[in-house]
Amino acid sequence: MIVRASVALGVLLILSKGAAIANDTIARQNAIAMGARIDELLETEWRSREIVPSRIADDSEFLRRISLDLIGVIPTAGEVRRFNADRTSKKRQTTVDTLLESPRHSTHLANLFREIIMPSSGNDPFNGTAELQQWLREQFVDNMRYDRIVSEFLASTGSEQGPAAFYRSLEAKPEKLASTTSRVFLGLQLECAQCHDHPFDNWTQKEFWGYAAFFARIQQPTAMTPNFSVVDVPDGEVTIPDTEQVVAPKYPRGPHAPEDARGTRRIQLSIWMASRDNPFLPRAAVNRVWSFMFGKGLVNPVDDIGPHNPPLHPRLMDELTEYFIEQDFSLKELFRAIAYSDTYQRSSQLAGDSNSEIELFERMHVKTLSPDQLYDSLSRALLQPAEVGIRREFVNRMKTVSRDSTEYAAGLQQALNLMNGQRISTATSQSDNGLMGALNAPFLHDQQRVESAFLTVVSRLPSDEEAQLFVQHISARTSNDERQSAMSDIIWALTNSAEFQLNH
Repeated sequence: MIVRASVALGVLLILSKGAAIANDTIARQNAIAMGARIDELLETEWRSREIVPSRIADDSEFLRRISLDLIGVIPTAGEVRRFNADRTSKKRQTTVDTLLESPRHSTHLANLFREIIMPSSGNDPFNGTAELQQWLREQFVDNMRYDRIVSEFLASTGSEQGPAAFYRSLEAKPEKLASTTSRVFLGLQLECAQCHDHPFDNWTQKEFWGYAAFFARIQQPTAMTPNFSVVDVPDGEVTIPDTEQVVAPKYPRGPHAPEDARGTRRIQLSIWMASRDNPFLPRAAVNRVWSFMFGKGLVNPVDDIGPHNPPLHPRLMDELTEYFIEQDFSLKELFRAIAYSDTYQRSSQLAGDSNSEIELFERMHVKTLSPDQLYDSLSRALLQPAEVGIRREFVNRMKTVSRDSTEYAAGLQQALNLMNGQRISTATSQSDNGLMGALNAPFLHDQQRVESAFLTVVSRLPSDEEAQLFVQHISARTSNDERQSAMSDIIWALTNSAEFQLNH
C-alpha cells in the first residue's frame, strides 16, 4: 500500500508539474499575441497619421530599460556581457520572463504601488510605509490577482497588516479614503466633486459622498488610541457639507448598496471592487502599468479617466483591459505582454526628421529614475551593499515635487543632490573597496578598466572615442595615487551623467 501510495503521489507531482509548464507556455503564447496586437494597433495609427517610429533599441538599451522597469535596478556588468553574447532569437523574451520571476520584481512593484497609495514623507521610520510595502510585496510574490489584492486591502481590519497604516495615515476620514482609493484603484478624481459637482466630468457631489459612505463606519482614531486598529462599527453616516442630508453608500455609476446585506460596508465595497460590475478597476490598472513601462499612460493624468479625458488610443485601451481580465487580473502577464511588444522595445532616440514631441508611443519616453531606482542602481554600480538607514535618508532627500517621470526638470534637484552628495564622494574615493577595488585589479589593463567601468555604470561598452579619451586620462598619470584619482574621476563622471540618471 505504501509503495502504491508513493507511486500515485509521484504521478500526481509529475502531472502537476506538467500542467504548470503547459500553463506557462500558454501564458507566454498569449503574451506574444497581445504584444503583436499592441504593435498592430499602434502601427496602423502611425501610418494613418504619418508618424515615423524610432528604430528598435539595441541590446544594451533594451537590457538596461527592462531591468529598471521590471526589477527597479540596472543590470550587472556580467548580465550585460552575457546578454550581448547571446545569439538566440528569443533572448529578449527569455530575459523578460527571468526578470518577472525575480524576487526583485515583487519588491519593485511594492515600491511603485506603495508610493502611489501612501507616499513616503520625512524620515520617520515608523510611519507605516514599510509595513504597507511588505504587505504589498507578499501579495506580489504570491502572484495574487490584482482585483483580489485591492479587495483584501479595502476590507482589511486590525493593526498589524500594512493596510492599517494607510487608514491611519488618512485618519480614517471617509472623504480622504474616498478620494485616495478612487484615484488609485479606479482612476477617478472623485475628490473634484467633494464640495461641488465635478467641473469637467459628470460626477456629482452626491455621488462622491455616496462613495465616501462606504468608509463612514470605521472607528475613528483619538489621542487616547495611539495604536490605531481598523475596526468597523455599527453606526456612522456622511452628510453633504453644509447640509444635514445623509447620503447612503452607492457604488460609482452603480446602484446603492443594500442596507440589509451581510457584512460591513467596506466588505460590500470590497466585493464590488472585484466584481464584473466594476468597469473602472481593470482599466485603471492597465493604464497604471502602461505608465510604469512608458512613462505616460494611455490616459493622462493616469488617475483621471473618463469621457472628458479619452485614451490616446481607445481601442488599444479596450483590448488591453479585456486581455488583463482574461489573464485573471495578473499584473505579471500584463507586464509580459507589454514588454514583448516592439512598441516597448523602440529606442528613445528621434527617427530622422520626426517631431521632437512624442505623439503616440512611436518612441520611448525618457524617464527620470525614481529615488528607489537611483539608490539601488548606485549601490549596484558602485558594488556597495545597500544599507537600510542610508537608503531611507537618500530616498527622502531625492524626493521630487513632480510625479511625472518624463519631466527631466523633476530630476534636476536629484542630479544636484547626487553630484554633491556624500554617497558619491565616498563611493568614488580612492579607497580600495567596491568598484574602485575591482578596477584596481593588477591583471587588468587600462582599456579593460574603462570597459568595465562603462559596463558596470551605464550598462554598455564605451565608443571608440570614449575609450580613447578615458584610457588617455588614466595612462597620462604615472604614480599609483594619480591613476586611482583618474579612475575616480571617470566613475564620478559616469554616475553623474544623464545617461546613468535617466531610463531611456
